[in-house]
Amino acid sequence: MTDGFMIIVKYLFLGLIQGVTEPIPISSSGHLVIVEALLGLRIEGLSFEVFVNFASLIAVLIVFREDIARIVRHTVRYSLTRDKESRSEFSFAMYIVIGTIPAAVLGILFEDWIESSVKGGVKIVGVTLLITGVALWLIRKLRGHKGEKHLTVKDAFIVGLAQAVALIPGVSRSGATIVGAMALGLDRDTALRYSFLLYIPVSLGGMVLKASDIVTDPLMATLAIPYAVAFIASFIASYFALKWFIDIMRSGKLGYFSIYCWVVGLLVVLFL
Repeated sequence: MTDGFMIIVKYLFLGLIQGVTEPIPISSSGHLVIVEALLGLRIEGLSFEVFVNFASLIAVLIVFREDIARIVRHTVRYSLTRDKESRSEFSFAMYIVIGTIPAAVLGILFEDWIESSVKGGVKIVGVTLLITGVALWLIRKLRGHKGEKHLTVKDAFIVGLAQAVALIPGVSRSGATIVGAMALGLDRDTALRYSFLLYIPVSLGGMVLKASDIVTDPLMATLAIPYAVAFIASFIASYFALKWFIDIMRSGKLGYFSIYCWVVGLLVVLFL
């Protein structure tokens, strides 16, 4: 096999890993670090991660398109007419904004630390996966009683802080926000929807902030085909992984992810 073909295969694998692990609570960034170490790849900067993360974002937008359209429609209606029937959706949109602030602010302030930690902290990933497993185990049986209309500013900010914690390599963003939401008493469906709707502005913001870096990244030219393959793989894998995870959440089987995080985290700490 030629070197070029093997590079495409490696990036295909990275795209699949990103796509599968982004929606489920096992840390996509952490798994990219682990796989890069195992494959002997060294991808400088965060451009590749942001690029394939954008593919996952497109999958999330498709899966939650009806929720997004409804929220946007009612938010615009309430903003223009103060229609009382649209107020709850407007409030939910504001809670998404509030929940986005902590991660956005801390992400900008600690960008350099995050980048250096992601690229040099395989052991950190192992430890944080173990912690993620514990957090998921603690809330695995919670059902919650609070729906979308019961969210408060305090709830939104606390879940936003949980999302900010996921800036640490190995801490799952979906896992952190779902754990935070369910610990506050949100029911599983609301916790899931709020978690992934929070993901949208954070991912978009990351893409915008890194747009110039992605465009000027020399790897984007020299590895255009492998990057494109990774992007497509990430999109397809994210779509099906998210659909699967929705079913897992509704059946209350988060404990399986705890066990997975413990096994992988322990292996990383001991052998990488």
